[in-house]
Amino acid sequence: MTVGTAGDGGQEPAVTVMVVDDHPMWRDAVARDLSEAGFHVVASAGDGPEAVRRVRAARPQVLVLDLNLPGASGVQVCKEVVAQDPAIRVLVLSASGEHADVLEAVKSGATGYLLKSAAREELVDAVRRTAAGDPVFTPGLAGLVLGEYRRLAGEPAPAAAADGPAAPRLTDRETEVLRLVAKGLSYKQIAQRLVISHRTVQNHVQNTLGKLQLHNRVELVRYAIERGLDRAAAADGDGDM
Repeated sequence: MTVGTAGDGGQEPAVTVMVVDDHPMWRDAVARDLSEAGFHVVASAGDGPEAVRRVRAARPQVLVLDLNLPGASGVQVCKEVVAQDPAIRVLVLSASGEHADVLEAVKSGATGYLLKSAAREELVDAVRRTAAGDPVFTPGLAGLVLGEYRRLAGEPAPAAAADGPAAPRLTDRETEVLRLVAKGLSYKQIAQRLVISHRTVQNHVQNTLGKLQLHNRVELVRYAIERGLDRAAAADGDGDM
């Protein structure tokens, strides 16, 4: 069954995607599955340097990225791509389920991490959710990532931070959304909980990123956990990631 990405009536443009993998047959198969599901595959690449060049030219909304690439690793590609365009969403699609690989990918700016053993339907859903800004992880990895956020948040802050400017003031709603992001809820779950639209949640997150001068959801979650917002969310009985 073909799963489209457009909204009701097919008015929304298809999500643009780029696929990077050094195995041509696998790369072509992923691109074909995504195209059949209604995504617009705008480019593909087989090595790190080529991926960075083509991302600049094609400007996809979602980059489906393997970690094991010739020329430059997927982690390096992710860092460069996110640095040049923080709006791009990166979904790592890898054969490795090693915890070190997952954490390194997330720290480099990846929005999600999916194993290549995932079914076609899981891949399609993961790309759709990644495009919406939701964190997407193969079952069992989400808790690992949230645990790493908490570990990092427990490290002493740089001494210079105490003398820096005061943190920007967030609105009550932005703080509420940030609290739920820290708990690991998806944008859809946050929208349902607060009875607001998915787009409104995205706008609050983007406004918060701008105020705090952060670049992506990874940094945002760490910021929130450093301030104990995830514990406040837990006390209120919110669900897990």
